[in-house]
Amino acid sequence: MLKLQKILISEIYVPVKRRKSLDSAKVELLAEDILENGHKVPIQVRQGKGRFVLVEGLHRLEACNSLGEEKISSYVVQAQKF
Repeated sequence: MLKLQKILISEIYVPVKRRKSLDSAKVELLAEDILENGHKVPIQVRQGKGRFVLVEGLHRLEACNSLGEEKISSYVVQAQKF
């Protein structure tokens, strides 16, 4: 069973491959939804060397970051490097 954790956004590394798929319009819509309804779906990260690496949830991460959040709800998963 995965354990939900609050992780500092500043400690999450987003691989360059993932950043290329970022859609700023989607981030804005998610940010508005998070303001109205709260952050419901945690992101997924894996443990890296001295930091966490994003596995799933780029747009949610960026939306929370744009709202000035310092921490985000996350699941730490076992994942292959891609």
